[in-house]
Amino acid sequence: LWGKLRRVLPRLIHPRRWDRRTVFGLLALLLVTLALFSGVWWVGGGEWYFAGFNLLNWHIILGIVLTAVILFHMFARAKRLRKRDVVGRRRMLYLSILLLGGTALWPGQQLTERALNLPGARRRFTGSREAGSYAGNAFPTSSWVADAPRPIDAQTWRLSLVGAVTKPRDFSYAELVAAQDQEEATLDCTGGFYSTQRWRGIRIGRLLDQAVLHADARYVSFISVTSYRWSLPLAEARGALLATHIDEDLLSHDHGFPLRLVAPGRRGLEWVKWITHIEVLTEPDPGQALSIFTSSFTDAGRGS
Repeated sequence: LWGKLRRVLPRLIHPRRWDRRTVFGLLALLLVTLALFSGVWWVGGGEWYFAGFNLLNWHIILGIVLTAVILFHMFARAKRLRKRDVVGRRRMLYLSILLLGGTALWPGQQLTERALNLPGARRRFTGSREAGSYAGNAFPTSSWVADAPRPIDAQTWRLSLVGAVTKPRDFSYAELVAAQDQEEATLDCTGGFYSTQRWRGIRIGRLLDQAVLHADARYVSFISVTSYRWSLPLAEARGALLATHIDEDLLSHDHGFPLRLVAPGRRGLEWVKWITHIEVLTEPDPGQALSIFTSSFTDAGRGS
């Protein structure tokens, strides 16, 4: 970044030398500055929300936009790589300093945060910060994109178990609540927070046993009312939990009432909410990665 600025600075400080490329350059510089500032602010414990997105979300958005701008610039202004650009003692020294400096920044930042007792010093290994642990429904709510279904009536709702099973089943809410299985697990959200809770509901293995699986069953897919879905390998799915409660609190609508997946060790986006169907599969589901981006456009996802 400094090398690029050093080359264009003479033009920037003389407005009469500006042209269209200068304007684009200034916009790119603004993107770089905002991306860096938002990242540093976040890891230091900063909080900021705008248009429904938090500071980390905006850091990611800025990073994606900046990457697209850089790729466009690289292809538009591509030049043949010269030998002197990659070899030579001076060049090697320059690159080594950059590498060592970048490597030292991370532990240096952590030491600074601890010394100043900043919130960022208490992050998980994923970078997420603790929020609302052991507080029932009080921890933050989020959706991977913007799923906003209407509240579900537990009296008419049914959980359907279909797919590679001998005995497809529909389960009522009362049947699932009666199980009382428990799991203490940490939900680690891509939005930058984690929360450890005592979840209560029913082990998925119980339901699978009632449906009698086919011999070639390999995966279990959990499908939301919005069509959002994610699957787990069969052995992992058996030990996972379908939660109806968070500790003593009935699961709130925003947290996935009447039923959400609790999958320890998985990212929050895989903990499917508002589950209506479980489908046993004989092979992986490649379409699930697309469904998490399109579910917000379904009628149920929009709350229609």
